[in-house]
Amino acid sequence: MKFLQLVPSLLLTGTVFVSFTTFTRSEEILLAKLKKITASTDLRASSPQQTSLVTNSRRVQPTKEIQRVSEIEHPLKSAQMLLVQSPPLQTAPSKEVVQVTGVKANPTDKGVEVILQTSVGEQLQLINRSSGKSFIADIQNAQLRLPSGDAFTFRSQKPTAGITEITVINQDANTIRVTVIGETGMPTVELFDTDEGLILGLMPVASSTQLQQQPDTQQKPGVDKPSRENPPEKPSARGDEPIELVVTGQADGYSASDATTATRTDTPIRDIPQSIQVVPRQVLEDQGTIRIDNTVRNVSGIAADGQGGSARQRFNIRGFSNFSSFGGGFLRNGFREGEGGFRETANIERIEVLKGPASVLYGNLEPGGVINIVIEQPLRDPFYSGELQIGSYNLYRPSIDLSGPFNLDRTLLYRLNAVYENSDTFRKFDQGIERYFIAPVLTWNIGERTKLNLELDYLNDERPFDRGLVAIGREVADIPITRILGEPDDVFEFEELGVGYRLEHQFSENLTIRNSFRFLSQDTFDYRAEPLALNATTGILSRNFRSNNDILERYSLQTDIVGKFATGAVKHTLLFGVDLTRQTTEGTQRRLPGGRTPSINIFAPVYNLIPRPGLSLLTNVVRDNNSSANTLGIFLQDQIAFADNFKLLLGGRFDLVDQESTNNLNDTTTSQYDEAFTPRIGIVYQPIEPISLYASYSQSFVPNSGIRVDGSILEPTRGTQYEVGIKGEFFNRKLSTALAAYQITKTNIATADLNNNAFVVPVGEQRSRGLELDVVGEILPGWNIIASYAYTDAEVTEDNPRSRGGNLGNQLANVPYNSASLWTTYEIQSGNLKGLGFGIGLFFVGERQGDLENTFVLPSYLRSDAAIFYRQNNWRAAINVNNLFDVKYFEASDFGRVTVRPGAPLTIIGSLSVEF
Repeated sequence: MKFLQLVPSLLLTGTVFVSFTTFTRSEEILLAKLKKITASTDLRASSPQQTSLVTNSRRVQPTKEIQRVSEIEHPLKSAQMLLVQSPPLQTAPSKEVVQVTGVKANPTDKGVEVILQTSVGEQLQLINRSSGKSFIADIQNAQLRLPSGDAFTFRSQKPTAGITEITVINQDANTIRVTVIGETGMPTVELFDTDEGLILGLMPVASSTQLQQQPDTQQKPGVDKPSRENPPEKPSARGDEPIELVVTGQADGYSASDATTATRTDTPIRDIPQSIQVVPRQVLEDQGTIRIDNTVRNVSGIAADGQGGSARQRFNIRGFSNFSSFGGGFLRNGFREGEGGFRETANIERIEVLKGPASVLYGNLEPGGVINIVIEQPLRDPFYSGELQIGSYNLYRPSIDLSGPFNLDRTLLYRLNAVYENSDTFRKFDQGIERYFIAPVLTWNIGERTKLNLELDYLNDERPFDRGLVAIGREVADIPITRILGEPDDVFEFEELGVGYRLEHQFSENLTIRNSFRFLSQDTFDYRAEPLALNATTGILSRNFRSNNDILERYSLQTDIVGKFATGAVKHTLLFGVDLTRQTTEGTQRRLPGGRTPSINIFAPVYNLIPRPGLSLLTNVVRDNNSSANTLGIFLQDQIAFADNFKLLLGGRFDLVDQESTNNLNDTTTSQYDEAFTPRIGIVYQPIEPISLYASYSQSFVPNSGIRVDGSILEPTRGTQYEVGIKGEFFNRKLSTALAAYQITKTNIATADLNNNAFVVPVGEQRSRGLELDVVGEILPGWNIIASYAYTDAEVTEDNPRSRGGNLGNQLANVPYNSASLWTTYEIQSGNLKGLGFGIGLFFVGERQGDLENTFVLPSYLRSDAAIFYRQNNWRAAINVNNLFDVKYFEASDFGRVTVRPGAPLTIIGSLSVEF
């Protein structure tokens, strides 16, 4: 059934006429709004730009002008006509920040429509800042937010003839910027609001004939290149209903504007007074990464550390190991992960690296920094992806990524990532790598303001246990890097199960409560021929058969309340939280009695001189203990904005730690109760919009596991950091830079008690000073870059004064003075070769000390990587080459002269992925 439609025709005299035509029932809602606008608004001519009211892809007669703010005589009540032109410094009235929860791009018969999804579209006001061929509008008091709470960026390149690019970004904490770049001139923009949100209809400066002759292809309008987070959509069932592209939140390309790790709130990186770098998913895909080791090397100040027999992932951040007795230095969505195993990359959305102390938010962490792995979340629209990677050393790695809604109203969403991996290594073990991983996630949108996430992840990993090579004199022994000095069947087994939930309720736009829980269980086992000591003259390496068997369980509960309010002109984002953690461990180490394990000649090794002893024959039990640690943390943080360009961060945390350890060998129990307060203060000043200057002071603490001769546990180690820096955003915020200088001092470090070497005393101090530079983003369309440089001077500044020489003045192990990285890709944007891309990487690590005693040196190296890839429609093929010139290099040492880990030689990985 068709009805009459009112179409306001605006004349230069300001008189409103009414013409009659027909419209469908789906447009009835707009009719009342049109009447309201025409009855209450006096429209005047002031600009050559055009704007109009549209209904989906149908256009109503446009008005001739866009008004300036100064020329509006009556306040507008609808977003239909809120596009206004103003001087650059004009600001919109202050109001609550509107959450835009999604972006859609729909084709029309004249161009394309961009829909900003929000239930209060009428509250959005646009300030026009257009110039040249670009239409630019700022939507004040608004922010892009995913259902999961993450900020995101939307970009569509060449969505239709005549338009080069559309971007929608968070310009700052309270402003969304929409940019539309025309090929030959500024596009015409048409506006209206619906129950779905605010719609911008875009018509390029091109003739209707040109538009009608645009080829009909299977490529979806509004998207230049599909990705795992922007999957191709299926055609609509209705012929007149547009195909839509739903952007679900992954930062576009290499750019990332926000991070949660530094403040536990969604905060623009430019407003954080501490160094934080984000490695987005696109970098992992371009580099063909299946190990986090190869991902964090893109970030300044991170160096490889001992990996416990190539079975764990540990790093030095700003000179300090990220491993502590309370687990590894990884967070998973803000929860501490355990020590052991290799973190899986298949379900990673991005990696956030926070440099410096983070104890104020996460409790006991080493002062160098922390690596937070942000996991992918369910999508509102069906998405199915499969990938197969095949490469050197018989690598075979299929994976799937499935997501979508369970029900029609999309309140119940799921995501499933699963991986199987099987490969050999470049080291000559009989043992290979076999790995299973599965991670389902379920999201239940209980109501408009309440959401529940349920997560489970399971990992089973088996690989060789490998201590690597040995040092002779001041250098690594000149033997092939493929040679093993243990036994060919040395093995490491790891099993991990994680289960958790996250419940979030938004009382209002300014008050949110989050409650999260995670249970983590890890079971590790190894059996190896452990290297002990090398006779440098004969090349004979003594060894000992030994086995570790350990179990860790951790229960973690987090509750946060985030409130936003103002005291006069000063704005606050207040965070209050409570963390509860209980961790239990139990384990043993068994050894074959001394003298029964055959030694090996590193120059002419002979393996399997005796049959591998059964576990029952490892009768020398040197460790049999169980321990527990209960922690309570209470923290408060206030992000204060005195002005748009002047911000202060204040935070403090109080922790209670109750430890108990039982030695089952002698039936003794030791306990320790610690209290710690860790503050943080930072200031940010932005003299001009792209530049942020900052300074900060922060502290950290970690409970000590060292035991005095009287049986008591040492007091916690403390870390103190001073940091200053400058951050910049360029090319319309597509390229970010960060330069930081810092000093970290770690005190109360356990050192050997010279009266009894079996015990320790707390007299050690270490200091790290450095300078870091990071660059990441897009230089030109299709040209991405992530690069870094770090100068790190980490040394022992205090040691046991009674020791003979000791380590005073020594450099910390595995920390290079200089390190740098460069990875850049370019993808052809048009023509017959569109979708073809190339990548090249250079990774430099300077000379490092191999142990704390500084008895030998690991040489510097420059490793080169390369990639070629081709993406078309919904598939992508790639070849990645690591260590292109087959350079011999050494990554790190585990704990000294007999545990040097060699780097992999030339490695090739091919991949093919398909998305539906």
